[in-house]
Amino acid sequence: MFLRGFYPHLMPFCNYARSKRLKRRYPDGVNAVLPTSPLYYRMYKTHLFHALLLLSFVAPFDLQAQHLRRRTRLPDNLKEISGMTRLPNGDLWMLNDGGNAPQLFRFDPAQDTILETLTLPVPNRDWEDLSSDPAGNLYIGDFGNNLNNRRDLCIFRYQPATGAFDSILFSYPDQKEFPPKNEREWNFDCEAMVFFGDSLHLFSKNRFKGNFVTKHYVVPARPGRYVAELRDSIRLNKRVVTGAALSPDGKSLALTAYMLGFKWGFLPFTKASTFYVSAFDDNRFFSGKIKRVRLPKFLIARQFESVVAWDKNCWLAANEGIGPQRAALWRIKK
Repeated sequence: MFLRGFYPHLMPFCNYARSKRLKRRYPDGVNAVLPTSPLYYRMYKTHLFHALLLLSFVAPFDLQAQHLRRRTRLPDNLKEISGMTRLPNGDLWMLNDGGNAPQLFRFDPAQDTILETLTLPVPNRDWEDLSSDPAGNLYIGDFGNNLNNRRDLCIFRYQPATGAFDSILFSYPDQKEFPPKNEREWNFDCEAMVFFGDSLHLFSKNRFKGNFVTKHYVVPARPGRYVAELRDSIRLNKRVVTGAALSPDGKSLALTAYMLGFKWGFLPFTKASTFYVSAFDDNRFFSGKIKRVRLPKFLIARQFESVVAWDKNCWLAANEGIGPQRAALWRIKK
């Protein structure tokens, strides 16, 4: 589609080349078929220069998204993918859930290839999401807390270019019991994080026995020990949040979420969705407009754990590999 705008520039070149072939084949009549004057030749050179110049700027950006298939199978190294982010230089980094090796993977979705694997000098207690800032720092969220009893919640900051490594320790201001006695109050698990402004924004994962409220916490994006700020909350109907990402311009937030229920009281079913939030005030994301889009399913819903903005028009979501479902990366609608 993007070549349509270049047709006026390319046609003189095609006509001139065609005239040369015709001249060799019909030396007496070619001038009646197509013009071959010096003026036409100069026009051909001018149009060709403009076409090549425009193509050199436009093609790389357009082809970048075209090379991504709707579904890309992930290698076994990423079977339990839980977080991903894209750096300003275009590198796509991924990580696995807790219990796996403390490794980061640089992945090329166009070639289905792991380009680089980095092993960090810390355990993977329960890594759940991955984010990044404009300086190229990676933020690794070691804040999975299924039992709501952790007192060592942490976000690691790592710079791939230099190897610089440090940590951000934090706690929740509204958690007084570890875990709370009432299981319906277990809302101190987290699987979603984004970098925005100068801070890290965390979104809690409620339990299916809870009220489906997702809380928005804020932590400074610099080393130290902090009490997170509880900024806002929202109730997502029967869904719990598992991943988050911001668009490159910072104007859209995406949250992956899923639900689990039973039909007729015994037949399990699930649904997975992406919630897109836009037109929000400052960094109060839940003040904006929310749009829900269904994610691909296979008999039952896939367990989507992460999302990332590939560019301003293309988003990717990844599901873990469970049973017959293979871990995969998907181009998703907005």
